[in-house]
This record gives sequence, structure tokens and C-alpha cells, in this order.
Amino acid sequence: MNRDANKKIIEQLSLSQIYQDYESAFTKTTGLPLTLRPLESWQVPQKGKKAENPFCTLMAEHNRACAACLETQQKIADAVGAGPRTVKCFAGLCDTGVPVSVGDELLGFLQTGQVFFKKPTAAQFARAAKQLVDWGWKVDLRRLEETYFQTRVISPQQYEAVLRLLTIFAQHLSIVSNQLMVAKVNSEIPAITRAKQYIQEHQTDDLSLGEVAKAVNTSIFYFCKLFKKETGLNFTEYLSRVRIEKAKNMLLNPNLRISEVAFDVGFQSLTHFNRIFRRMAGESPTQYRQKLKQT
Repeated sequence: MNRDANKKIIEQLSLSQIYQDYESAFTKTTGLPLTLRPLESWQVPQKGKKAENPFCTLMAEHNRACAACLETQQKIADAVGAGPRTVKCFAGLCDTGVPVSVGDELLGFLQTGQVFFKKPTAAQFARAAKQLVDWGWKVDLRRLEETYFQTRVISPQQYEAVLRLLTIFAQHLSIVSNQLMVAKVNSEIPAITRAKQYIQEHQTDDLSLGEVAKAVNTSIFYFCKLFKKETGLNFTEYLSRVRIEKAKNMLLNPNLRISEVAFDVGFQSLTHFNRIFRRMAGESPTQYRQKLKQT
């Protein structure tokens, strides 16, 4: 998927009821803000959130301080590893991004934080205030100090527990995101809706791009361009995702061999099925089935 497609999926997830409910419950339970953001984002992540840190709210009023927040956000994106990524900003506050992926492709982050792991000191505040002065901000020291020391202090152990919750939710969102890619969207162009329906009905066939374009009365060139624009995926990628979603359901049946599942959903090669399944689900069909048995 390209960058625009990733962003579109994150936007859809952000508007979904499951995410809205989780964000509300998370903030009420932990007192921390939560944002679902795409991999590349040029907005301060927690701006306007109910539990936004008042110090960070103040920082967002100044361009250079705001840029420093964006730099912190970029450090999260650039960090290596599949688990939570925690970084400190110039003022000593910690932010964390928990990766949300589809298979082996990173879409974005569940981001929280704006906390201290131990009570801040006067010297720490003085360094942060000096940095702001150096950036040319006419600092209201009283207001700045008040908000700085209002920052939530949470122990590393408590924070780790919070991140475990987010990691579990990120895994759930990964499943939902793949389903969103193949779901019908009410506002989409009728030709695309018909194409999706046709693909669903004929996904087990040796389906070609030309056949689908003909079914919706468009040229292959126009259909390719329109389908990619509306879904963020090319025809082959979309068809593979539809088939993998069906395969996941079929793998719930322990009596079906994986080779049977592969051919029943439309793959002509078991090797190809295994490769595509791993890329989209992040694990092999065998591992996926074993995990189902453990839950």
C-alpha cells in the first residue's frame, strides 16, 4: 500500500465505533490522552484531546515548541522494533507510539503519554524554560511552571501495564483494518461498489482484471485508475485481501487442511497462498490456526 492508502485506513479506523469506544474507555480509566495517527503526520497528536497535558497545550501555542513536538513524533516513527516506542521531548516528558500494522506493513500508531516517570525537579523546569527563551518565546514563567508541575507522574511499571493494553488493542485494530480494506463504503462510486460485489461473488474463480472491468461496464484503464483512487489498493492486492479474509474464517474449521483452504478461496498455488497470508496477517496460516486454538 502507498502512503495515501495507509492514511485513509487510519482515518477510517479513527472514525470507527470500536476505536471511539476504546479511546473513551482508555482515557477514563488511565487519565491519559490517546490518538490513532498515521505513520506520517504533521499535526500535534494530542491537540484538543480531553486529557491533553496542560503544559503541552501551552507548547502548541508557539511554533518552535510545536515543531519540537513534531520532532518527537518523528522519532517515534523512526524508532526500530515491533513493540511500543517511547521517546522524551525537550522538556523531559515521555510519549509512546504503539505500532498498528496490517501483516508486515506499518500503518500508524496508537499514541499516548505526555507524562513523567518521576517527579520533575526545579532544575529540570529551568532547562525547559531556558530552551523556550532561546527559541524567542516571551515566557509567562508563572503559567509555564504551573502547567509543567501539573504533568502526570506515572511509575514505569504502571506505564508498562498501560502499554500492554494498547498493544492488545493495536492487534485488534490490525484485524479490523484489513476488514475495512475490503468492506463496502456507502459514499463510494457505484461502479466500485458493483466491482466489490462482483469480486466477493467470484473470488474463488480465476478472476481477471478485465473480467471485473467488463462486469461494471468500464475500460480496463479507467477501472484500474478509479479502483486504486477509491480503495487505495490495486485490483490484485484487493482480491488477495478478500481471499485472505475468507481464509481466516475457514481456518476456524480444524477439519479443513490448509491446502484445501488455499484452493477454496481462489489461490492456485499453496506456496503463493502461504506467502500472501504471511504478508497480510503477519504470520503463516499454520501459526494463525495454532493461535486460534489457544484462545
